[in-house]
Amino acid sequence: MNITCLTLFPEMFPGFLGYSLAGKAMKENLFSLRAVNIRDYATDAYKTVDDVPFGGSAGMLMKADVLDAAIKANYTSGPLIYMSPRGQTLTQKRVVELAHEENVTIICGRFEGIDERILQSWPIEEISIGDFVLSGGEPAALTMLDAVIRYIPHVLGNADSLAEESFANGLLEYPQYTRPQVWNGLSVPDVLVSGHHKNIENWRKEQSIQLTKERRPDLWKAYEASQQKKG
Repeated sequence: MNITCLTLFPEMFPGFLGYSLAGKAMKENLFSLRAVNIRDYATDAYKTVDDVPFGGSAGMLMKADVLDAAIKANYTSGPLIYMSPRGQTLTQKRVVELAHEENVTIICGRFEGIDERILQSWPIEEISIGDFVLSGGEPAALTMLDAVIRYIPHVLGNADSLAEESFANGLLEYPQYTRPQVWNGLSVPDVLVSGHHKNIENWRKEQSIQLTKERRPDLWKAYEASQQKKG
């Protein structure tokens, strides 16, 4: 996968993606990450990338002409994504889809956002990582990429663990335990040390269902609907 991030702060990349699994995958050339400075495409002496919004409003907007030039010079194919709080909320399904793309280009906004005409002129997909506002698109892009990179083939040593994570099957992940078997007076549930694989599987499914009902009723509703469609 070839990832290009259009940003006013290229020094923010690769950030934490340079460590752990993602860092190892980058060194092994399982993906490449290129940060492009949007300011390089400004044409005036001051390298201006923002201006006041028409109609009056607080803050500044990223200029359409500068951002358009940055996109033209760096976008080739594949998803063109703008990290935006008004975008569609990122889902595990979309994460897995992105992991199988050859090229992904991400626009990281700043200030109050970008000129709307950029969104009208390019096949841009707006993605949000949650119902909150950040100071810029870079932290959102890094977070999304951390999720995506894990699904690139050969990045994760044990691919089976991906199938058991939260959201992989529409439910939250079940509780997990490791040694010591008793800690601070708390014991590992007996079923997990029973050696009975079917009982363990059933217990984990029950725990996932219970946690999803309690913590994410929206997910539970969607899961129930999906199960009804199956049969």
